[in-house]
Amino acid sequence: MSKLNCRFCNSVLGDCFLDLGMSPFSNSYVRPEDLHKKEPFYPLAVYFCPECLLVQVEQFERPETIFIDYAYFSSYSDTWLEHSRAYAGMIAGRLGLDENSLVMEIASNDGYLLQYFKDKNIPILGVEPAANVAKAAEEKGVPTVVDFFGERLGRKLVSEGRSADLIIGNNVLAHVPDINDFVRGMKIVLKPEGVITMEFPHLLKLMEGNQFDTVYHEHFSYISFLAAKNIFNFHDLTLFDVEELPTHGGSLRIYAKHIEDKSRHETDRVSKMISKEESAGIRSRGCYYDFSENVKETKRKILETLIGIKRSGKRIAGYGAPAKGNTLLNYCGIRTDFIEYTVDRSPHKQGLFLPGTHIPIEAPEKIRETKPDFIFVLPWNIKDEIIEQMSHVREWGGKFIIPIPDVSVI
Repeated sequence: MSKLNCRFCNSVLGDCFLDLGMSPFSNSYVRPEDLHKKEPFYPLAVYFCPECLLVQVEQFERPETIFIDYAYFSSYSDTWLEHSRAYAGMIAGRLGLDENSLVMEIASNDGYLLQYFKDKNIPILGVEPAANVAKAAEEKGVPTVVDFFGERLGRKLVSEGRSADLIIGNNVLAHVPDINDFVRGMKIVLKPEGVITMEFPHLLKLMEGNQFDTVYHEHFSYISFLAAKNIFNFHDLTLFDVEELPTHGGSLRIYAKHIEDKSRHETDRVSKMISKEESAGIRSRGCYYDFSENVKETKRKILETLIGIKRSGKRIAGYGAPAKGNTLLNYCGIRTDFIEYTVDRSPHKQGLFLPGTHIPIEAPEKIRETKPDFIFVLPWNIKDEIIEQMSHVREWGGKFIIPIPDVSVI
């Protein structure tokens, strides 16, 4: 096999440390009329760059193919909406944003976040490549540029007088194949004393929490604070603060500024995070291979649990149709012989089938109609919200299966 090069520093990557087999794109939901057509599968393997510390998967498809018609709408999670509302209130106060400011969100989805700045009369602009999702944002009154963000678009926005006081990127940095072009674009469009905040699943939490299902082709990179620091420093942007968040099983929110900006000082959370990652062995190959062994054992435990349930004559349905769930199901070989169907609140997914496994996606009402014995929770990161929404399954003795970090039945 030919050696791969790092998408940030172009160094030759180390050997694959996590092999999840062959998998379809996690957001390539299947229409009923396409069920008997050929479905492409690609290797899903993870590599570590020993030079810049960026963990990454190989790119097989252009972003234009993956993200133009997107099935994920952020507004269907109450937990995520509350997280976004709280962030908008916090950052508006911290930065003193007002009617003279401009808040720009990259990968703004359906306006789930910018709507809260709009409510505060703070000017907003979304950038979203998926036209179907951007349309939903426009309907909320969130002005949205339908395009991929990078240096080209950054220069265009500046030429139009649209430089930003705050640039937000929630769960987008990992989705960018050309991470240099992306960060260059932010450097260009950020005002001299502006601030960038980015949220992304924390690589350290991913490994500590055995969150292998967070790995899928649309997530090109898996990012530690040290890797993010290397990337932003290379583009003359300084990370001056960092927060640990509970979202997506454990995320980081990083704060960046121009390296020339002396108006903001580095907090002690930066040095503490660096020490935490170094103590955990983020620079060492060994911790990545330990993670790989844990993933294999988790697969065995999940299958043992499901086999035991099915042999006892019980029925299992799923809850949710998230991208991460598709990684888990395809890696473990879980299809309709284990899970009869799954349900999702998003009408944009209902009536479709999960990629690879072809498990049908129904409306949540299907649970009450069929009364399954177990609910397999695919978006385990919001399990508390789901268990509350589905509390009525207790009426017939239904239980929930939580697969990550260790399979449990509650």
